[in-house]
Amino acid sequence: MNFTELGLSPELLQAVKDAGYTTPTPIQQQAIPVVGHGRDVLGCAQTGTGKTASFALPMIDKLAAGRARARMPRSLVLEPTRELATQVEASFETYGKYHRLSTALLIGGERFGDQERKLDRGVDVLIATPGRMLDLYERGKILLSDVRVLVIDEADRMLDMGFIPDVERIVGLLPKARQTLFFSATMPPEIRRLADAFLADPVEIAVAPPASPAETVAQSLVVVSPEEKREALRQLIAGEDVKNALIFCNRKRDVDILQRSLARHGFDAAALHGDMSQPKRTETLERFKNGEIRLLVASDVAARGLDIQGLSHVFCYDVPYHAEDYVHRIGRTGRAGRPGRSFMLAAPEDGKAVAAIQELIGKDIPAGAIVGIDAAALEFGGDGKRRGRGRVPASRSAARAEPRSTQAARRRKAPRIERQNHAAAPSQPPARPTAARRPQAEPNHPVVGFGDDLPAFLARPARVVAAPPRLPVRV
Repeated sequence: MNFTELGLSPELLQAVKDAGYTTPTPIQQQAIPVVGHGRDVLGCAQTGTGKTASFALPMIDKLAAGRARARMPRSLVLEPTRELATQVEASFETYGKYHRLSTALLIGGERFGDQERKLDRGVDVLIATPGRMLDLYERGKILLSDVRVLVIDEADRMLDMGFIPDVERIVGLLPKARQTLFFSATMPPEIRRLADAFLADPVEIAVAPPASPAETVAQSLVVVSPEEKREALRQLIAGEDVKNALIFCNRKRDVDILQRSLARHGFDAAALHGDMSQPKRTETLERFKNGEIRLLVASDVAARGLDIQGLSHVFCYDVPYHAEDYVHRIGRTGRAGRPGRSFMLAAPEDGKAVAAIQELIGKDIPAGAIVGIDAAALEFGGDGKRRGRGRVPASRSAARAEPRSTQAARRRKAPRIERQNHAAAPSQPPARPTAARRPQAEPNHPVVGFGDDLPAFLARPARVVAAPPRLPVRV
């Protein structure tokens, strides 16, 4: 099947051709005709399958007739993150190049004035994050009574980020007579409940098992001790043919720490996380897309929906808290049929989290090895606790490799008190002598520091004072 069979207009087909696409993905094949006929859609598909085009293309054709009035957008696309919203706006501009549709992007970190001016001119397609959308609504800058198409994208991510109450409030402000397109990579019970509340007789489209990674991604699991994770990551980057890579950390502060560490070791790395200003985040992402930055260390703010052309590698420096996030992370590579590589660094105490990921994707992740790091000595316990020690420190390894005769000779030269303590308790450090058993000085032995002229007050025996009698206690 090709795009000409999906009922799209000639102008839209030309824009798709200009973008270099010839064959629609499975979700596009199923969703585009349904959306074009005005039906509600409940779409469940893994990340990187072309969900954006599956709703953007038919929406452009539907909105081609008519124009928006001031402050009254004709369609609304809700996205969980600023980066994903920016990318969706770029898709509408790419596919709508031969139409005169107006778009506006409402995201945090940008000036209200610029966004308000766009709304005043009229917007056909409004792409927004829930928080900024409600901010402008409460300021009286948006009227939602003319919205005819609503898109809720990455609904499970909305749930993870705590946006569902905002989404429910926004939906309550929209006209009842509308078309709703609801997309999610997974379908937990809460997402299913929302879909039932928002959609009217929807067509359900599922093109792949929920949360299954793309087959084009070659996955590897490397088990290392926490102290060796940075070294292991550096060796992986140096040993792989890394064109460009995303490196994911669970916490924002670890993103900055790891980025600085990589930079100190000569790697071209930048950081991306939610505490950065929006202009800085946009600039960093654009430099990475343009190939000016080779490694991008990111929090999960970058895990969903980012389309980096030809991304060769994804490294999970931390095992994600939620198993679904693993699929979204590694889904940044291996897109559009291209091969990709992913590596997850796990400590022995991450056993439970790794087991949850493998259960979700339905298979074990192949184990990888790094030269100089003894992964075989690190095992996952059934309770997720550490078993094994990992690599033996160099000093202890050298001591074990020493001949027994050399070790015995070294023990014979050791001080007498140390040897006695070692024989009594081999696993304990030599005990410090207490006052009761400290060796007594010989009578004629000079006191250190005084020579032969010992002061009389030091030679005088100590006088023992008896304790006073105890008085009876009255009750």
